[in-house]
Amino acid sequence: MSTTHHLRTPLSEPDVRSLAVGDFVYLKGEITLCAGLPTHERLISHLDSGAALPIDLNGAVLLHFGGYNSESDGTFDVRYMNPTTSTRFNPYMPRLIRSLGLRVVGGKGGLDAASAQAMKEQGCVYLSFPGGACTLYTNAIREVVTVAWQDFIFHYRLVKLRVEDLGPGTVAIDAHGNSVYDSLQSQAESRMPQILADLAASRNERAR
Repeated sequence: MSTTHHLRTPLSEPDVRSLAVGDFVYLKGEITLCAGLPTHERLISHLDSGAALPIDLNGAVLLHFGGYNSESDGTFDVRYMNPTTSTRFNPYMPRLIRSLGLRVVGGKGGLDAASAQAMKEQGCVYLSFPGGACTLYTNAIREVVTVAWQDFIFHYRLVKLRVEDLGPGTVAIDAHGNSVYDSLQSQAESRMPQILADLAASRNERAR
């Protein structure tokens, strides 16, 4: 049975390991948005070179959310934010999870087995956010804390926000190696022989 959790960041490893696939999570506190391939590439470059990141991401909540902002006299106002597809970032996420000790990553579409293994080792979960709930997510924003890498378009910048009851996010990959995406894939594969057999029988019936 699914449980609903209202969690305040920063999160501890026990906080995260207490979550199970199917649980619902609402977040309060600071999160960081990271939505572009150039952003992930630059994060990896900084880790490789040992350069300091402009935002402290150690033990952070890093979400694959994009958005739109208005900017006036150096002040940013996030007009909306919405999850983007996480699978685009599969090549980068295992390194980021391990090197930064991330506690929560999220977006839509999930991550691969290599990322799930890194989450299991580190104590990190993947939260899946519905793509059509933009208004709910945007209404959760309380403050724009920091905007970094302003040479990028806003969608690709690192943006730290303070939020209240951001959610619902569903635990789709937990910190014990369980993944709803793997389960669904296994179910689909197990049903495929019967589906193909039924289709063949239907074709044979029509051919008579």
